[in-house]
Amino acid sequence: MKLRKDFIVHNTDKETMLVATGKAKFSGLVKGNLMLGEILSLLGKETAEEEVVRKMREKYDAPAGKIEADVHKVISELRKIGAIEGK
Repeated sequence: MKLRKDFIVHNTDKETMLVATGKAKFSGLVKGNLMLGEILSLLGKETAEEEVVRKMREKYDAPAGKIEADVHKVISELRKIGAIEGK
């Protein structure tokens, strides 16, 4: 799976924004924290959810299952708006 080219990622010092271009079926803006930005960065190339989780675990110290749940939620929401292609 990877992020569709119909979406642009913009990072600031404190937040990340995912902007749909005119070609996307979704019309809007998704705002999130810097962790969202890191997930979107990993989805810039073909990758699996397990790989995203592994990379996030390397960077963040969180209770068991927290990173997995957060990554799964982000990917599920991105799928709902059509921002991800592939499996």
